[in-house]
Amino acid sequence: MSRWRPGDPRPATASMIRVDQAGEYGATRIYAGQLAVLGDRSPAAREIAGMARQEERHRAFFDTLIAERGVRPTLLQPFWNVAGFALGAVTAAIGPKAAMACTAAVETEIDRHYSEQLQQLGDSDPTLRDAIAEFQAEELEHRDTALAHGAEGAPAYPLLSAAIRLGCRVAIATAKRV
Repeated sequence: MSRWRPGDPRPATASMIRVDQAGEYGATRIYAGQLAVLGDRSPAAREIAGMARQEERHRAFFDTLIAERGVRPTLLQPFWNVAGFALGAVTAAIGPKAAMACTAAVETEIDRHYSEQLQQLGDSDPTLRDAIAEFQAEELEHRDTALAHGAEGAPAYPLLSAAIRLGCRVAIATAKRV
């Protein structure tokens, strides 16, 4: 028997909000790790700081939506905190191009993920749909910025990108449920 009642967020929408909040939180932690290693003076660090501000705004939106709609956040938030920061710090320690490769890989998967969500939502939830569409456009800007700043010149770029993209897909699938 379903426990859903009128006024409750639909299970599919609740899952979207949960995974999107987790993803935006993870993105803020990746950028925090990168900036902890890169500092704030290099051109790459300045670009990353700008992207981090946008991710923080995205996360704040989903934090608010979680509270307003009574959606349970992911239980894995402590893991995303550590894993995101570590991924950011490790890629930045490899170098600015590897940090940008991380961004390009993550944003490629987020674009795919947001496209799927927009298709699922249709016109059913204009508030969520409009926010996802806006954030998706910004995520694509991040990907393009990362590519313009040498992401593909990172050491072992194809391997690094594939590993990060796989990690993103696993994180998305897990955060939908846990």
